[in-house]
Amino acid sequence: MRIVRPVHEHDLGAICDLVNWAITQTTAHFATEPESIENMRERWRQSHEHYPWLVCEIDGAFAGFAKGGKWNPRCAYAWACETTVYVRPEYHRRGVGRALYERLFAILRAQGYRTLVAGITLPNPASVALHEAMGMHQAGRFPQMGYKFGRWHDVGYWVLPLGDGPPDEIRPVSHAIGSLDQA
Repeated sequence: MRIVRPVHEHDLGAICDLVNWAITQTTAHFATEPESIENMRERWRQSHEHYPWLVCEIDGAFAGFAKGGKWNPRCAYAWACETTVYVRPEYHRRGVGRALYERLFAILRAQGYRTLVAGITLPNPASVALHEAMGMHQAGRFPQMGYKFGRWHDVGYWVLPLGDGPPDEIRPVSHAIGSLDQA
């Protein structure tokens, strides 16, 4: 059985392990040194009330996570949200990324965000396919944005407009989840 739910503090070890795997084994994450659990815990504590952090479990096992985050600190960007998803390799191509993003996007929409943004290190056909299946479209490609594993990597940005008109106040994650669960 697959469950997507908000992250609890006890999930952070598994999340940190997955992120560190991505850091050390892939170009999907541009950090070059593993992240500490303390740093991960602090980022979660500072952001999870305003930006959703979700995990996916399959038959009780951690399969992946997704989160929203601040796109840019300038005030006019307050209604844009960056999205991130990581799936453990043994769960690739099993619908985990889609399940996480479906729930994440619904929460972000209910919070009042108007634009979602995702950066993808290129080439990455699987990630591009996931983001496009979720309705995102490529908005730009920046050449040679990161140097990792002895070579330069381009980064593409995918966006999903969620609405227009005057912006609403961004609601807390708990309010958005509550409104979705009651619907």
